[in-house]
Amino acid sequence: MSTCVETESRPAQSLQTMSAILKDRVFQAMTAMLVLLALIDLPQLPTSLVFTLEAVWEMLPFFALAIAIAAYARATSADLLIAKAFSGNPVRATVLAAVVGAISPFCSCGVIPLIAAMLGAGVPLAPVMAFWIASPIMDPEMFVLTAAGIGPSFAVAKTIAAASMGLLAGLSILVIQRYGGLEAPLRAEVVGCCDSACSSEKPQSVLWQFWREPHRIMAFRAEALAIGVFLGKWLTLAFFLESLMLAYVSSDWIAAYVGADNPFAIPLAAVVGAPSYLNGYAAIPLISGLLEIGMTPGAAMAFITAGAVSSIPAAIAVWALVKKPVFLLYLALGLTGAMIAGYVYQLSGGAI
Repeated sequence: MSTCVETESRPAQSLQTMSAILKDRVFQAMTAMLVLLALIDLPQLPTSLVFTLEAVWEMLPFFALAIAIAAYARATSADLLIAKAFSGNPVRATVLAAVVGAISPFCSCGVIPLIAAMLGAGVPLAPVMAFWIASPIMDPEMFVLTAAGIGPSFAVAKTIAAASMGLLAGLSILVIQRYGGLEAPLRAEVVGCCDSACSSEKPQSVLWQFWREPHRIMAFRAEALAIGVFLGKWLTLAFFLESLMLAYVSSDWIAAYVGADNPFAIPLAAVVGAPSYLNGYAAIPLISGLLEIGMTPGAAMAFITAGAVSSIPAAIAVWALVKKPVFLLYLALGLTGAMIAGYVYQLSGGAI
């Protein structure tokens, strides 16, 4: 067992930390956008900052809980059990992950810490992708709000679409991996943050009361800090971009291209839904309004499912976590599944 030894003075460590922050690409991107926004639309700057802070604050309890769970799993070695739960028959594990994802209470950003822990623990990519695609589309609270705001049939169809899209994504991964693709999906820096910073050995036995062993306490702290910093900065950037979408994306412009008179309404809705989607709850009144002014039911389904999976905030979080081929495949599977869901819902006449 190895321990962390402080070998540098605090001033030197502070300088290294400051240097790392200044070189960080997320910090640089945020700084550039803040300066640009101040130059072209100064009144929007405080609005975007307040939106970002409020979004981070609302997310904080759930985010902190997710980080704690991931760190606890690492310190106790419970992540070994997580990997075992999704091991065995890959098809059965993928089906289970898709169904669980469709009813789990995770948003597209909130699921990221869990996904990082699962991939870091060696859970196969197929069930992880199935869960990842299905999870942000629907949850119990959103089902109730969707049924009330749009209609019960739409809520049920969206839940079925979530599970089906997750299953399609997971099975697609299985086929690709059968031919030797998509090995080691995590980015190198994520693998580093998932590893214990203070222990060269990963405990091979589960100890639920991890605080009984000092090196496990150190592993808990290191994992919580590493994942919290890594994901927190990306989510902050994502929420800031979401504030810009709220300010500059017009719902009227969207409706003009996804109405009943456009034969390409469904694929356009899926493509437009990805960058312009706000969040699951804000999308409910938006979709309800768009349906009233002529958006087709299939286009509405494609828009809301594609947006949940591949919105800019969600895409940034995924980009930060996995390698480029996995990221591109995530987007492609999300958009393809959303289009299929839209066409199926349209052919059903907007009802189950």
